[in-house]
Amino acid sequence: MQPISLADPDAILELLANVALRGKGVTAENLMDYVLDEGFTEPTYLSAKGEDPEAFYQGKPNAWGIYQIREWKRVLIISGGGGKERRAQITETP
Repeated sequence: MQPISLADPDAILELLANVALRGKGVTAENLMDYVLDEGFTEPTYLSAKGEDPEAFYQGKPNAWGIYQIREWKRVLIISGGGGKERRAQITETP
């Protein structure tokens, strides 16, 4: 998948609704639900890059491997997959 950057909350949630993560570690049949459960109700920025054979976009494999989702000062980073354990980390920027 080509790297993607979005800054529209509705477009971000729509894209995340079409992503499923399988494999080891963090998994989700619908990444939007996972992000909402983590408290990111109105994300302001999304960056996705890399490739992960265990990530699916619209049901097709090899979606992005690294997701960075920002909401104001909070940032959620999901990375891994492709045989590695997928991790999620939330940080706050100053």
